[in-house]
Amino acid sequence: MTYTLDITPGTAGWDHSSLRVLTLPPSGTHTFETADSEWIVLPLGGGCTVRTEGRAFELHGRESVFTAVTDFAYVPRDARVTLTSPEGGRFALAGARCERRLPARYGPAEAVPVELRGTGVCSRQVNNFAAADTFECDRLIAVEVLTPGGNWSSYPPHKHDEYHPGRESRLEEIYYFEIAESPGGTPGLGYQRVSPSRDGGTDVLTEVRTGDAVLIPDGWHGPSIAAPGHDMYYLNVMAGPGPGREWLIRDHPDHTWIRGTWPDQPPDPRLPLYRPGGDR
Repeated sequence: MTYTLDITPGTAGWDHSSLRVLTLPPSGTHTFETADSEWIVLPLGGGCTVRTEGRAFELHGRESVFTAVTDFAYVPRDARVTLTSPEGGRFALAGARCERRLPARYGPAEAVPVELRGTGVCSRQVNNFAAADTFECDRLIAVEVLTPGGNWSSYPPHKHDEYHPGRESRLEEIYYFEIAESPGGTPGLGYQRVSPSRDGGTDVLTEVRTGDAVLIPDGWHGPSIAAPGHDMYYLNVMAGPGPGREWLIRDHPDHTWIRGTWPDQPPDPRLPLYRPGGDR
């Protein structure tokens, strides 16, 4: 089975973070070895059964990333995992090299904390399914972000490429994008910016469409810009070498002032796009 996206520490040129996107046809099956990494199986569209170590987790999944929070399964390092999907679907496998071997577990959709972050045109929705303080992993941190068309997210630009105890984590990050079509079916697009935080650092300004990914080994990242009329989804996958599993960021000093304007503005009334269970 060929992954439509396959980012590993080796291909990315870093040490920890991985992301694969798998498409299964109806009655499709895929087996993989977790090796030295822990993984979360996250339905992007459709459902599946995840079997590992004598256990089976039934993932109900969702129609698409724009319709509902999904359930998910965590699988440990040094295991064999088999996915089967009677109806077919698309699945993200978010991974991180790790040391501890934690038990395989099911993550119910109704337990996923849904957060509204920012206000006004900086409003976005964050599904904190595997944030550092919501679901136990050894190294892996992963969240989903939904940005209404016309809004900016990952803003103000921020970074986490140096370890400063209590102030900043060192984390490699993957952004995986899906962009909603217009009501007439026109494919959507967005833009992602990464600017250098040091001489010779990452410097990217790129158009993104469904299926694209941006790697962030270092640098100030943001904004992620959703074109008007096209809601933007991205999956953030992070891991790093720090002594603790933390998401500590530093805002770009030229732009952090924007946070001071948020209390004077309401959140975008289009948010949340949905709540756990798919209710709008």
